[in-house]
Amino acid sequence: MSAHPKPYLTPEEYIVLEREAETKSEYYDGTVYAMAGASRVHTLVVANALTQLVVQLKGRPCTAHASDLRVKVHPTGLYTYPDIVVVCGKARFEDTLKDTLLNPNVIIEVLSKSTEAYDRGTKFAHYRTLESLTDYVLVSQDRPLIEHYTRQPDNRWLLAAYEGLETVVQLPSIACELPLAEVYDKVEWPQEEAAASTLTVLKEATPGWPPRLRRGEASP
Repeated sequence: MSAHPKPYLTPEEYIVLEREAETKSEYYDGTVYAMAGASRVHTLVVANALTQLVVQLKGRPCTAHASDLRVKVHPTGLYTYPDIVVVCGKARFEDTLKDTLLNPNVIIEVLSKSTEAYDRGTKFAHYRTLESLTDYVLVSQDRPLIEHYTRQPDNRWLLAAYEGLETVVQLPSIACELPLAEVYDKVEWPQEEAAASTLTVLKEATPGWPPRLRRGEASP
């Protein structure tokens, strides 16, 4: 027996259901896709980056929004929730409830293992159809790495990669910057956690470690 196909939903039906739902879902071509919950590192990185942008945009005609603001990619029909959105000038919305943005200028996505391929590929292809979009920023969770795509006058996208906590991402289109040390503040890297775990085991398994050296002795 074949499984029953999922019913096709119109965009209008999706919006009605989404506004009543307790969890967020994406929508594309008649199908609703439930969004998974985020990890601690993911939420921490989003909060850090958003804080940096909110502070720098204070008193200026641009606003930064977290993932609760829905975005519609009007040319393709995708409804989604980017991790961070920046819009400058007059924000345009799909209807009077103003919960579905149409003209983002900067979109930031924090990558995860389950969504990285989608964020880099199909989702970016959707985003590129937005005439308002000037910057697309991908933030890694596994190491201090941010990839910044900027739209060129001929509609090509130029990639600049920033790696290491000493580096700073420049966002000239909104006159902002993202220092990686701030974006990754309080983030514990997997290798650091593993090293800490190893040290703990060594201390427990070998009392007196590390041994004290007597004057003139070489370390083991």
